[in-house]
Amino acid sequence: MQEASPIQPFNVSLPAMEKRRSVAFHTLGCKLNFSETSTLSRMLEKDGFDKKEFDDTADVYVINTCSVTDNADKECRQLVRRIQRRAPESMVVITGCYAQLKPKEISEIPGVDLVLGAAEKFNIGSHLRELTKGNSAKISSCDIEEVSGFNASYSLNDRTRTFLKVQDGCDYTCSFCTIPMARGKSRSDSIENVLRNAHELAASGVKEIVLTGVNLGDFGKGPDGNKKHEESFFHLIQELDKVEGIERYRISSIEPNLLTNEIIEFVANSRKFMPHFHIPLQSGSNKILGLMRRRYKRELYAERVALIKTLMPHCAIGVDVIVGFPGEDEESFKETFDFLHSLEVSYLHVFTYSERANTHALDIQPVVSPHLRHERNKSLRNLSYMKMQYFTAQHGGETRKVLFEGHEKEGMMEGYTDNYIRITTPFRQEWANEIVDWKI
Repeated sequence: MQEASPIQPFNVSLPAMEKRRSVAFHTLGCKLNFSETSTLSRMLEKDGFDKKEFDDTADVYVINTCSVTDNADKECRQLVRRIQRRAPESMVVITGCYAQLKPKEISEIPGVDLVLGAAEKFNIGSHLRELTKGNSAKISSCDIEEVSGFNASYSLNDRTRTFLKVQDGCDYTCSFCTIPMARGKSRSDSIENVLRNAHELAASGVKEIVLTGVNLGDFGKGPDGNKKHEESFFHLIQELDKVEGIERYRISSIEPNLLTNEIIEFVANSRKFMPHFHIPLQSGSNKILGLMRRRYKRELYAERVALIKTLMPHCAIGVDVIVGFPGEDEESFKETFDFLHSLEVSYLHVFTYSERANTHALDIQPVVSPHLRHERNKSLRNLSYMKMQYFTAQHGGETRKVLFEGHEKEGMMEGYTDNYIRITTPFRQEWANEIVDWKI
């Protein structure tokens, strides 16, 4: 373990007359990371820090990283360089998935002072009490197998919708994915604790909660990573539906093999769960799904979409898809394109495959060239644009309920309909965090 060289102690608890320390955060990656960053920010504010915007000068900068793609790694390095130019004397703390996977590599980035792995992320306050500015970074991490426990998190005041973390980690072994190595075993909060958080959020004026996790449908495994399901995702949404004060819920993402008929039917009959699903597909080719070690075939995915559209024709469906995976020849990509074209889905999140260390996909041949990966990404992004245009046009003339965001950008504000159509309109303060009937 590398220790920082002792220069001057950096104390969180300061005498009242001394200047309060300031902290700024930047989040890379998913909604889960946003929920955790917001919680870390509130923890440090309670510890006596003033929160600042990331582009301001702060005493401490915390970057919560992702490592799903190679681009997220590069972005982390760029952010550290930016801080070095702006505030070379400030502390730089790196946490999140990238920090768990490659702590030594991160510690060698000039300007980084502290690297916190998965088990230490929520102990950031105590680490900052002991941190000194030195010539080398301190690493506080452990093997991911030792990580257990569940840290409840939610975003607050960052945007109108709140991201509420209810599950963490993953027991799946998809051949392209590093998340189990970065976040550990699947484990969950209890329904009792989730409900407590939901009631707190309702009391603070939150109108919409987005349920987040690594593998949401696997909700129910205890915080020690016990493989037995003590509770279930279906029971969780049934209980959340009863919480007074929360008007809207969304399910951030759920695996097709865990999206059961009873969950779909429940959402179709719920007033609070929005007609909106995000269901990872990754490939429309059964051959590629097999190489990816996914737990379903395209036929099951099509069945899920068909049931959703039968019960909720107005429902938005988002899809994650990876292009350029090893072994994806022209025929396999065409299968994916044609499959997505035929499905009644509303938009795509397209990811270009990037090689990740210690994943089984590295052994799969042939490798797809970077140029082809880029071209296939562009092709599916164009398809996504057309899908969303068509979906929006289908609802033209309808009046739907829109929850408007509270922030103003260049005189405009935006919000989303219940079925996830984005609406932009001139800013009106009285509409901020309000649900408005809107004719599309």
